[in-house]
Amino acid sequence: YTRDPRFSFILLPENVGKRKAQIAAIRRSSGDLVLNVDSDSTIASDVVTKLALKMQNPGVGAAMGQLTASNRNDTWLTRLIDMEYWLACNEERAAQAHFGAVMCCCGPCAMYRRSALVSLLDQYETQLFRGKRSDFGEDRHLTILMLKAGFQTEYVPDAIVATVVPDKLKPYLRQQLRWARSTFRDTFLALPLLPGLDRYLTLDVVGQNVGPLLLAMSVVTGLGQFILTATVPWWTVLMIASMTMIRCSVVAVRARQLRFLGFSLHTLVNL
Repeated sequence: YTRDPRFSFILLPENVGKRKAQIAAIRRSSGDLVLNVDSDSTIASDVVTKLALKMQNPGVGAAMGQLTASNRNDTWLTRLIDMEYWLACNEERAAQAHFGAVMCCCGPCAMYRRSALVSLLDQYETQLFRGKRSDFGEDRHLTILMLKAGFQTEYVPDAIVATVVPDKLKPYLRQQLRWARSTFRDTFLALPLLPGLDRYLTLDVVGQNVGPLLLAMSVVTGLGQFILTATVPWWTVLMIASMTMIRCSVVAVRARQLRFLGFSLHTLVNL
């Protein structure tokens, strides 16, 4: 590839993180569209074409493909994560895309309009968190900046991207904590956008942020009941189990795959 004049490789002197590496590449680029692919991800041969077709609409600033776990069959956890990605893409992102506002175009594979990117780079590069330059949540922050600039963000379900997922619980929980921090932090950036978007997106954003807090509260109060009264909080257990089975059953029907009934195990990881 180095001998091919169509390719240009930028080797930075040290590891400066994903955000600065992206910015260095974008500033050296000249094409109308920029495709971001994480180093642990593999795109299908038609992904570029399918994402580029969606970007033919000048109002679209970014588009993402459907994520799958390339190591799905390695462990019980990678199987659960693969199902989690299906849900995140084909329920959450697909619903948001119906209203032209995917709230997070995921890092493993997302295409951006270069003209929009260039105008947002300064804001993207200088984002602070607790007084320091941010080093996490790049994809969500860049997506919200696109929406704030007046562009639509889209999801393309048949643009398939396979990415390596954690196969052990500790690195997976560390990853989820990092993503959760990004979700809570960047929700505050998204709040001014919500009045101009469909009311469903307000409901979705509230649910994403309040849902985990209510679940945590349920667990804490259930534990409190058990400690103080020596009785099992059956109502709490029954409610969480019922919501889990309803959700998994609906998805199993929609996807026509019985494996999604096994996704109920993910509730224990979530707790």
